[in-house]
Amino acid sequence: MSSDGVQDIKDSRVLTAMAHPLRRRLLTLLKLDGPAMASVLADRTGQAVGNISHHLRVLASAGLIEEAPELARDRRERWWRRTASTLRWSSRDFAGDENAETIARAAESINLDHQLAQLRAWEQAPDEQKERWHAGPFSVDSWMRLDDAELAEFGAELTGLIRRWADRELPDDGRDRSAVFVFAHGVPGQP
Repeated sequence: MSSDGVQDIKDSRVLTAMAHPLRRRLLTLLKLDGPAMASVLADRTGQAVGNISHHLRVLASAGLIEEAPELARDRRERWWRRTASTLRWSSRDFAGDENAETIARAAESINLDHQLAQLRAWEQAPDEQKERWHAGPFSVDSWMRLDDAELAEFGAELTGLIRRWADRELPDDGRDRSAVFVFAHGVPGQP
């Protein structure tokens, strides 16, 4: 893990572990809500505690989470936390290994399906829920003329902005804050 809280994923076994939909959700809950026990995560996901424990062990074996023993009130409690606030990977890191390339392509597809499912869920949300969020939700797209280095620079700036908001300390101002999903892609294409 880098000093800025980013873990670069370069092992296809770790990519496989984090791409599983329930494990991805567990990683998200641990990021948004902080350390938790399997029983709390089971309540949040509607899964059996034994199933959650299994998936937590897989994530721990992959180095994506770790135990937080200092949070336990007794020896029966097992608390878990993420090892990094941000996970990052690139398909090109798996080039040259056919099995790893297949895993990376599958992970990309699963990731895109997850992102679009979040957007579709919002679009199908009840009007009462949308009314509470009348100003915030947004959609943006734009065509630009860039080369690879410029797109990388733009991506780094956008990622920095997203990380600044995602990793910030929440103010203790009494305001109710909900989980908000933000995603962006910048890819070459034809208009």
